[in-house]
Amino acid sequence: MKEGTVLLLGRPNVGKSTFVNNVIGQKIAITSPKPQTTRMPIQGFYHEDRGNIIFTDTPGIFGKAKDVLAKKINVLALREVNKKVDVVIYMIDPTRKRDFEEAKVLGIARKFKMPVILVYNKMDNPEPKFMVQYKFIEDEFPQVFKISALNKLHLPPLIDRIFELLPEKSESEYTHEALVYPLINMDSSGFVAELIREKIFLMMGEEIPYSSHIVVDEIKERDNGVMYIRARILTTADRYKRMLIGANGRKIKEIGSYARKEIALATNKKVFLDLTVETDPHWQETYFS
Repeated sequence: MKEGTVLLLGRPNVGKSTFVNNVIGQKIAITSPKPQTTRMPIQGFYHEDRGNIIFTDTPGIFGKAKDVLAKKINVLALREVNKKVDVVIYMIDPTRKRDFEEAKVLGIARKFKMPVILVYNKMDNPEPKFMVQYKFIEDEFPQVFKISALNKLHLPPLIDRIFELLPEKSESEYTHEALVYPLINMDSSGFVAELIREKIFLMMGEEIPYSSHIVVDEIKERDNGVMYIRARILTTADRYKRMLIGANGRKIKEIGSYARKEIALATNKKVFLDLTVETDPHWQETYFS
């Protein structure tokens, strides 16, 4: 049987989280059109008859980290890069212009000794506008695949190649399906916080998602079978707090409603979500120092 770790590398918003979610077949990483959606490395397990793939979805690497959070995200991503992995997927979005940020990621990809697979994502676009800017990279990474993670196009050949590159494991070394699937490297509080944060990314304006953080204070199943969740949205300024709450509390109710429905779907339980908003201008230092 084959088993090994595959690291996903790329700049923000190239589609790494969408790829992992759609390969595994369940949501383990939140997604949105905005960069910096993924803030921490997330591992998910893919199992089939040939073996296990442990995917590590890293935060996108910023060319220039302008604040505490962006700097910490870069540190977390680079820490994963330095861990032992068997295969690297270097993912590129050819619908975006090649820039300094891409050059930084390319420099990291060049340092790996293990196999690096170059993956062009978002190929559902019939003519990716900036494809020509990336063609020279194919000379350095001869293993090239073109996919659409969102539409699940051309994923099987890529999975086939990954299994070819993974090491064989003996019976004693192999991690059996019952032990890993559908496990992710995140506790229930972390997973709930991520689902709430995703709704803020999807439903709020440009600044607010980057100035907000979720703290889950309590998760408890009540006697009636309802899962009670108490969580706080921390944001850096009172004006953001007012926007998150909305007129007559409509926005926070809307965020809570969408988050509650997805948590209920993920846990197969009825959920009561007690969601509040607090101003904390120092949350980045507190939670990402």
